[in-house]
Amino acid sequence: MFLYQLLNIFYVASQKEEESKNDSSRYKRGDLLEVPRTLFTHFGIYLGDNRVAHLIPDILPVFTKNTSAISTMVSNNRLVLGVIAKVASVRVDSLADFAYGSEILVNHMDKVCSQPPLDGDEVVRRAEKLLGKVNYSLLWYNCEHYVMYCRYGMSISYQTYQFCTAVRKIVCSRKSSYLTALCGVAVPLYLGCVTLLTVLPTLLVSFTIWMAA
Repeated sequence: MFLYQLLNIFYVASQKEEESKNDSSRYKRGDLLEVPRTLFTHFGIYLGDNRVAHLIPDILPVFTKNTSAISTMVSNNRLVLGVIAKVASVRVDSLADFAYGSEILVNHMDKVCSQPPLDGDEVVRRAEKLLGKVNYSLLWYNCEHYVMYCRYGMSISYQTYQFCTAVRKIVCSRKSSYLTALCGVAVPLYLGCVTLLTVLPTLLVSFTIWMAA
């Protein structure tokens, strides 16, 4: 009996902590909210009344038209598969569903973006105007592009920029050009088919990478 009461106390305390962590009274209409989800940060716009508009990939609509099932909280598995299938929509969810158990960061982009934020009502108007299915792209139109357009009037993604910069540093490096040239010569030699037509493309690719590095 004592153990049950002790567990119950811990459960109630954790529930109160979770509620206070993402208490809706902390947010204003037009706030930009962000939470960690899987491999990246997820973004949304607070509409007021415990509602968040956000662009989120979801694989479930590919398999069913059941609106009640689709409207449930999007799990990480549904989200990742939606990214791969490029199936997404701008939808409205509760703060709890949007947060997905994580703590919400508010208006962090105000410190990053050089453009001042728009009026809260204008941010909400833009967010609601774009509700529905969207043409999703992980690099060119994701949840960050959506919220940045709504709050600042410019559709950009710092996550995408950082990712592309990291890839460029890896691909467009001197080491990559050396490895490309080495593999391009070693493979034809191993196969015994060294000709100008097999070696020249590799050398051109290596040269291009070298110049871009």
